Amino acid sequence: MTRADLNKQPKQVAAMFDQVSTHYDRTNAVLSVGNAALWRLATTKAVNPQRGERILDIAAGTGTSSVALTRTGAHVVAADFSGGMIEVGRTRHADNPNLEFVQADATALPFADNEFDAVTISFGLRNVSPPKKALDEFYRVVKPGGRVVICEFSTPPFGPIRAGYLAYLNHVMPRIVTLVSSNAEAYDYLGESIAAWPDQATLAGWLRDAGFVSVAHRNLTLGIVALHRGIKPADTPVADS
Repeated sequence: MTRADLNKQPKQVAAMFDQVSTHYDRTNAVLSVGNAALWRLATTKAVNPQRGERILDIAAGTGTSSVALTRTGAHVVAADFSGGMIEVGRTRHADNPNLEFVQADATALPFADNEFDAVTISFGLRNVSPPKKALDEFYRVVKPGGRVVICEFSTPPFGPIRAGYLAYLNHVMPRIVTLVSSNAEAYDYLGESIAAWPDQATLAGWLRDAGFVSVAHRNLTLGIVALHRGIKPADTPVADS
């Protein structure tokens, strides 16, 4: 199944992640050569969760990133399109009172306007079709003055690094997946989706188009991943309830 096929059939995206839910976190750790934990730490610092805040973690999977956000006392809603991921997360983190799981489509979020202090998504935006519609939803549900943080695979700016990374995606990663994933075929599209994803400047432009200000990004792991941030203007009018 190609990325184009997945974009046309979002239910197949959910089914694909249902199939890999049980070993998803382990597979990510191996494929990232241990960097997944570092990327999660950088994302948590960028979100800067505070006690009493309400934070939406989209494409949260089994909730690994969400747990990190709860440790300062914030209440986190972990949303994912995959019912399988949600069920694993609910079971795994049933003892965390600051974490709730909701099955949700990032392009049609089941939340009120201006509900969250922060919205974040890690390695999920490129799986959303269309991604710009998701950014509009992030803007809608975050409070005026609230923040969005996006951690996503990106384009290494240095040519040799970029070439080596593409070689890893196309030739090395498929072999690793056959050893560590519960469903290796579900990862077939991964390298293609990363290669097709726009660069840092393009995603920054999308954030500005959605209405966010103070948009910035910084590269992680030589630009293999980029951390994007934006703010919803504090003077955004709020409709009367």
